[in-house]
Amino acid sequence: MLADASHVMPDTLKFEGDKLFFEQALDRAALIVHGRHSHEQQPNSPKRKRLILTRKIKPLTVDPEMPNATLWNPDHASFEEACAFADVASGTVAIIGGPVVFDMFMDRYDTFWLSEAPHLRLPGGEGCFVGVPERTPHEVLASHGMKPGAPFLLDAAHDVTVTPWRPARASN
Repeated sequence: MLADASHVMPDTLKFEGDKLFFEQALDRAALIVHGRHSHEQQPNSPKRKRLILTRKIKPLTVDPEMPNATLWNPDHASFEEACAFADVASGTVAIIGGPVVFDMFMDRYDTFWLSEAPHLRLPGGEGCFVGVPERTPHEVLASHGMKPGAPFLLDAAHDVTVTPWRPARASN
């Protein structure tokens, strides 16, 4: 789960090691892609170029509240067109969700970093992917031809890990 039943990421799901890993990855990204309700809420957030998926607009538009953000409706512009509008021609793209956004890129990832907190339960929560909890995140990633690498321990006290999942073709 990436949020509770009210679609909010609760503080109980925020672990220092995971937050640090996430923030450092975003600092290296040329572009961040997310839905209207996702935001990393960090000191560097306003400086980061981003694409915000929305169905409320048609043409690509600069977000009036965040000058580094482009509002993007994928029904009316391709990802490549949105990147060009945002003036991003190369570099790492970080997809930070939610589930529909993750799904859109499932067959394009070179690495999906799956964080897990095995002792935390969010009954009725929002799954990290479309189809969760009917399937596990591992099953969803594997169904797209991805294989897990070795997990990294981010928080020993809570057994929080992050595992790189990569396309099988890339893990040879």
